[in-house]
Amino acid sequence: MSITIKEAKSSSDLKRFARLPYKLYKNHPFWVPQIKSDEYKSLLPEHNPAFDFCKTKFWLAYRDGRCVGRIGGIINPLLIEKSGEDIARFTRAEFVDDEEVANALFATVEKWAKENKMQGIAGPLGFSNLDHQGLLIEGYEHIASAASDYHFEYYKKHYDRLGYVKDMDWLEFRITFPEALPDKALRVAEIIKKRFGLTTIEFEQRKEMEAYKEKIFQVFNTAFDKLYGTYPLPPKLSNYYVEKYFNILNPKYVKVVLDKDDELAGFIVAMPSLSEGLQKAKGRLFPFGWWHLTNTMKKTSVMDLMLTGVRPEYQKMGLASLLMNDLWQTANKAGIKFVETTAMLENNHVAIQMWKSFDHIQHKRKRAFRKMF
Repeated sequence: MSITIKEAKSSSDLKRFARLPYKLYKNHPFWVPQIKSDEYKSLLPEHNPAFDFCKTKFWLAYRDGRCVGRIGGIINPLLIEKSGEDIARFTRAEFVDDEEVANALFATVEKWAKENKMQGIAGPLGFSNLDHQGLLIEGYEHIASAASDYHFEYYKKHYDRLGYVKDMDWLEFRITFPEALPDKALRVAEIIKKRFGLTTIEFEQRKEMEAYKEKIFQVFNTAFDKLYGTYPLPPKLSNYYVEKYFNILNPKYVKVVLDKDDELAGFIVAMPSLSEGLQKAKGRLFPFGWWHLTNTMKKTSVMDLMLTGVRPEYQKMGLASLLMNDLWQTANKAGIKFVETTAMLENNHVAIQMWKSFDHIQHKRKRAFRKMF
């Protein structure tokens, strides 16, 4: 039974592309479904500004009329210009455990990359580091966080078999929050504030964050500039992510620090875990998905750490720890006991060092692979 590959162009094809994981992982205890409408819209040029500068194609794999896999290809000129490497990306690869299916999907995206004069391909990676990225290779027994992906264990054997090798790993941590911060940590925080003239800002209402939204992404661009797979996000794409994520944030879990000139020096963004609520919502906000999400956030003892950014000149001065101290105080009042981090690059030692003062485990690992032509 041969495999048929079809480019996903029509609305119905793209919806099928977006919804395939919901069939593959149906009722899986550790997979966390995203909102279906958001996944679909991320594939549409009229909604996702990354299409303004990225060259992109998506494909579906069929056997006997049944969709059994998907894969996408991305060529990002901004990333190529920054890295100096003509490397395409493959994205959103999902498929049944079948060599023929995997072979056909990867042959298709590799052929497309070669036709566009690329020297290799890497992935799974998305349009930016705020999009889908990395294949889960450790931690299959843990539920995914809302900002992370879960994958079947069999995927890696297909990547290995097809000649893909490690490009970069991300690590994820689970932190157990203490019942009280050590006096030393509080004293050090005050010393840091006084020494550098820093001011911490906290929010009660979403409208109070409005003045800082653009500044947060400016710091984001500079803080992540040297990291793997990143590039300065154009304003239109930054605004896209602002609109996508800020409306669901609880302002109490967003902390910023200003320098002596009242310029944004760093930020941290977290939220009560949505994982169980998203599982119950099954990819839909209506009619009852929103209720599951709201109810879960009120009752959970787990917090997801979504994003932390500190201007380069402050990254070795303890600013991230200062932000975590402030976040701990909010979380502690809400009964939060555990923190799930998002994926951190294994060579981002400054970020990883932050967890050494907390009781923690490194329980998940994700990987980007590369294949040169």
